[in-house]
Amino acid sequence: MTSGKKAFIVGPGFIGWNVLDLLVKENYVVTGYVRRQAHADQIKASGATDAVLGDLNDKNLITDHAVSHDIIIHTATADHLPSVDAILDAVQQRHEKGLSTIFIHTSGTSVLGDGAKGSYKSDKIYHDSMISEVDSVPDNAPHRQIDLAIVRSRERFSGKAKIAIIIPPLIYGFNPNHGRLTIQIPTLTRYAIKHGYAGYIGAGLAVESNIHVLDLARAYMVLLHHLESTPAGSPDILENPYYFTETTGDKEPSWKDVAALIGAELHKAGHISNPEPQTIPPENYDDLFGSYTAPVIGLNSRSRAVRLRGLGWKPVEKSWAESYAQDELPFILNEESDRHAFNGYKGAVAS
Repeated sequence: MTSGKKAFIVGPGFIGWNVLDLLVKENYVVTGYVRRQAHADQIKASGATDAVLGDLNDKNLITDHAVSHDIIIHTATADHLPSVDAILDAVQQRHEKGLSTIFIHTSGTSVLGDGAKGSYKSDKIYHDSMISEVDSVPDNAPHRQIDLAIVRSRERFSGKAKIAIIIPPLIYGFNPNHGRLTIQIPTLTRYAIKHGYAGYIGAGLAVESNIHVLDLARAYMVLLHHLESTPAGSPDILENPYYFTETTGDKEPSWKDVAALIGAELHKAGHISNPEPQTIPPENYDDLFGSYTAPVIGLNSRSRAVRLRGLGWKPVEKSWAESYAQDELPFILNEESDRHAFNGYKGAVAS
């Protein structure tokens, strides 16, 4: 039996597929917007009612499907304005018909990055309960232009739409039912296997908060239920759209700590001879994230999920280190690809 509530997920991949699972479990009617037929088949097997094949640039297609859904969740990327504009067009059309909409967009805490390039650990911590702290980041920060477009759009809907931006930090974790990995730590692992050492940027001292993907999926659900039960005109909805999600509190690992674990585990598994991590030279950045290497794995980004914890959410999954050693690394070592031919990650990184 369905709940009657219809949810449209744009990009149900590493994050969104786990959210889809929870929506289906709670009897929502879920449609996923995906690029490939193979993934359409996968999310249908997970219980999605329908899957729409399309590209993020197909604005009309996204709008046409989003307009028939009460709930819209964008988990494809934090950096694609046309797909966000397509959703906002759908929200506007629903508004004109007198229909309320919940829209949850996924940003990332790279928006808080400070350009440290691994050289120091920052004392600056951002709290989502303090909107002034989030709004203090520069307008040209990563993801910020998309976030601002969404924030500014809220004035158009006169209390008919409930719009929130969820801002995850470094994501880790593994769902064996999906067989998908996150980006940063696996990329550093594949680099280590190819080059024979685990590495970090600069001095490796910068730190980033983190979260297990299954804890993150539950955060979406806690936020969704809060939005469902809170009037669109309430100050909580109108004044602050931002929600951080983090597991670690003051125990954030430095990027050197991450490299040390990668080195220790790969050495234990017999894939590198020396477990000691070392600085990665800039000429090797193409085997990581190219020109984005320092911003992606050399930043300080410290956030606190005050608001979601106030709603009852709490992380319960394995720590980043346990998850890496027990789940992610074994999956990477079982990959059939030629690890020594690895030449970096070429996609966008959302965190």
